Amino acid sequence: MRTIFRIIFNGSPAYFIWVIFLLACIIQGLLAYAGQFTEGLIVTHMRDSVSWGFYIGNFTFLVGVAASAVMLVIPAYVYNWKPIKEVVIFGELLAVSAIIMCLLFVLVDMGHPERLWHMIPFIGRLNFPSSLLAWDALVLNAYLAVNTFVVVYLLWSAYKGEHYNTRIVIPLVILSIPLAVGIHTVTAFLYNGMASRPYWNSAILAPRFLASALCSGPAVLLILFQVLRRITSFEIKDDAIHKVAELMAYAMGFNLFLFGAEIFKEYYSNTHHVVHYEYLFFGLHGEPSPIAWYAWTSLVFSVVAFLLFVVPATRRNFFTMNLGAVMIYFSVYIEKGIALIIPGYTPDTLGQIYAYTPSITEIRVAAGIFGIGFLIFTLLVRIGIFLLFEKDNLVREDSALENKVGVVRPGEDQL
Repeated sequence: MRTIFRIIFNGSPAYFIWVIFLLACIIQGLLAYAGQFTEGLIVTHMRDSVSWGFYIGNFTFLVGVAASAVMLVIPAYVYNWKPIKEVVIFGELLAVSAIIMCLLFVLVDMGHPERLWHMIPFIGRLNFPSSLLAWDALVLNAYLAVNTFVVVYLLWSAYKGEHYNTRIVIPLVILSIPLAVGIHTVTAFLYNGMASRPYWNSAILAPRFLASALCSGPAVLLILFQVLRRITSFEIKDDAIHKVAELMAYAMGFNLFLFGAEIFKEYYSNTHHVVHYEYLFFGLHGEPSPIAWYAWTSLVFSVVAFLLFVVPATRRNFFTMNLGAVMIYFSVYIEKGIALIIPGYTPDTLGQIYAYTPSITEIRVAAGIFGIGFLIFTLLVRIGIFLLFEKDNLVREDSALENKVGVVRPGEDQL
């Protein structure tokens, strides 16, 4: 435990500035949530017409980020590709942090969070298997438990200087693959099963969720790998980074294909359900849509990022690759949030239009949750880097310091 505290409380000025910033986000988020808890969800801009909003949009996006760990797990453990295997733990750390944020977004979206225990497997009454929410609670908690156990076991083995037991790790890692697919599939089914919401009632919604998930999460890892390579002694091969970028290119192409298929179906058949896409991209009844510029930004970012990643020359150039990673991250964030939630509710089942925008309280609470998630991820990555790659350096430094000051170990004679 002393070693862990030493890792956490030692670092560069930039590290402490980052941690202080995250703590500030968390504190203001807690204060905002205290007001929401006291006053109720009326302090948000969610109403009967739009009962899901900013919180559930972030939840949906982060489920995809968590599921994206499978992008590293499959080539690392199924195909035993060493360059990816060396960095796969960071994907699992990202998955753990993202799932924790997912659960927090569900918590703050509840009008009565004290009833959360009803959704805890084996404790509450989940109305399983008829309720999709019960399925979602089960797969999210199972995915969190599996990844947490694997991460803790790997780091504990590294701390003791032992090689992990493959008979323990490999089956759990293989189990995490269908769980990763399951968490996003079940989340998609939550939307897909609503027959009264034709914008979501599409058979290709689940494949679109999975395809976009394999773009957003790895985009974070691409940037992280380069940062770690610069500020630590951890060596991450270019082959690993370029392979992740190549896999992202395939996912981007598939995501754009599914989006195009959906657009064709709506506009070619030209049924009344096209009204949701009209609102998303243009507006209704002569009034411009307040979210149209988000939708067009997401689409342009997605196309440009795909072109940057599909061309080998720009995919291997770190500047254009990083530009594409940032663009696809924000593109998917808009696609899974604003462009998914609001058009699904607009117009509502009575034909009414409620122009939803998140309130200041919602934004502050969301910032606090992201602060918690990023702080957990930062500390886990810092601990992981030390235990896996830098522990020997610290041991040598401690030994040198002990020799310099003349420390006598038990059982040694002092000359």
